[in-house]
Amino acid sequence: MVTLQQIEDAQQRIGEAVYRSPCPQSEQFEELIDCASLFCKMENLQRTGAFKERGALNKLLTLSPDERARGVIAASAGNHAQGLAYHAGHLGVNTVIVMPERTPLIKVTRTRAYGARVVLHGGNFDEAYAEALRIQDRENRVFIHPFNDPLIIAGQGTIGLELLEQCPSMDMVVVPIGGGGLISGVACALKETHPHIKIIGVQAAAIASMKASVNAGKLVELPAGTTIADGIAVKRPGDYTYEMIRRYVDDIVTVDEEEIANAILLLLEREKSVVEGAGAVGLAALLHGKIPSARGRNVVLLLSGGNIDVNLVSRIIERGLVKDGRLVRLVVRMPDRPGMLARLTAEIAQQGANVVEIYHNRAFSKAGLGDVAVEVTLETRGRGHIEELMGSLRQKGWQFAEET
Repeated sequence: MVTLQQIEDAQQRIGEAVYRSPCPQSEQFEELIDCASLFCKMENLQRTGAFKERGALNKLLTLSPDERARGVIAASAGNHAQGLAYHAGHLGVNTVIVMPERTPLIKVTRTRAYGARVVLHGGNFDEAYAEALRIQDRENRVFIHPFNDPLIIAGQGTIGLELLEQCPSMDMVVVPIGGGGLISGVACALKETHPHIKIIGVQAAAIASMKASVNAGKLVELPAGTTIADGIAVKRPGDYTYEMIRRYVDDIVTVDEEEIANAILLLLEREKSVVEGAGAVGLAALLHGKIPSARGRNVVLLLSGGNIDVNLVSRIIERGLVKDGRLVRLVVRMPDRPGMLARLTAEIAQQGANVVEIYHNRAFSKAGLGDVAVEVTLETRGRGHIEELMGSLRQKGWQFAEET
């Protein structure tokens, strides 16, 4: 078990080399969650975009001169890779990182930019991990585990020590769980000093290996799962972290993909914060009622990382706009003769909607001969505006359907 003293030693060791992230109060979500107050620990603002560099640096600073000379290797879905590569580069330690082949491009690019040699292998973390062990054996490198290492856990636990100073009134802390290194360290730092603080872990439902392990009373390995919270997609948690979570964590809940995507979008839109899927699971759980005990409490939400692929952000925004009724696609059937398309667009303009895309479909539509189906994608002000627009089209005698 990692101790509070080890976490305090880690804080002294890493010093000012890791950014002390802010923990501002978030009034944007307090009413939605019905908590007394909500604070966001902004680990997405770290130099490498995530909390992982805390543990990575703590581990690197304990290596002997011989171990530094041999170089290090790690397997990572991206954030541990960047944190390790960044600080190893500053310390002059040669680094190899094995990442799953589907790791977001931004994480791969940045890891290479920090000076590491990146090897892409396997479809998930566990396959990348196995390849890293093979390279370690072949090249005699020091393996630095992303979560199942006492020094890594202690480094992540420095977040808990910072929270004790930044939010002394907190009653509950909500933390993402993948392999469990983050929540193990944070929970130890908080529970050993203030046992009354509730620690709630959140996993992606697609691959909730820690929750399954705790429920089974033993370590469980799940089949590989696909989730937009790729940073916490771990098939089998660590033995160190499993024991610490059993001791310190009060509950583990899960969230689905739509809930995670919605949380990412809301953080971007309301908090103006870019947060990756793994970092947004805590907000997803709070917003969708997965943690009813948060009601009336002073809650800290740990936003663990912000390294999200911009292409994924684009897709999430578009789906969110559709869900909110701010983007709609209508298929309108009309006679195929001159002037009809102009009449349709004029009516859309009259109702204050904006045309994003329009497609005049003759050959592949179900419209009869002499008719045409026009697919039009529109920006609107919301669901009420869509209803007004469709009511106007009905009054004009147009036949149409909304695509969902």
